[in-house]
Amino acid sequence: MKAADIMTTNVVTIDSLATIDRAAKVMKQHDVKTLIVNRASDQDAYGIITATDVSRAIANTKDPTSTYVCEVMTKPCIVVNPDLAVEHIVNLFAQAKIRIAPVIKDRLLGVVSLTDILTKTDCLTSNKVKFRANKTSALPELPSDKLRENEWETVDWEREYDNWCGG
Repeated sequence: MKAADIMTTNVVTIDSLATIDRAAKVMKQHDVKTLIVNRASDQDAYGIITATDVSRAIANTKDPTSTYVCEVMTKPCIVVNPDLAVEHIVNLFAQAKIRIAPVIKDRLLGVVSLTDILTKTDCLTSNKVKFRANKTSALPELPSDKLRENEWETVDWEREYDNWCGG
């Protein structure tokens, strides 16, 4: 499968000179967490703004009514070719630590996200897309309460749980 097979074609875009207040309203209106930022010209790169970008800006005391999308967006953003295989998209997303990318070939065709990969492919049931776990060692067993001479010994769960979950 390729990006073109699983991408979402109904893409919500925004102008780079819109305010982040407007971006948040557009996200809410369309029930999305990411907007693709339109190019200023055909030679310009696309940008991307996420709900996290908006939240960070507000947390950093930026005024949402006077802060522009171009001030907080990522540009240029990582893009995906429509012919890129899903296995490569998974690796790209993992390496770049992203969850969504625009699909572009001369123009914006759509977006591909982790949700698209999980819901539109058989990656959960086939060996075509594999999770790379070769760098991690085997996970330790979680401790259990132990019976010792008819008394229960309570194991330090918090420390063991932190070690187990935190790697």
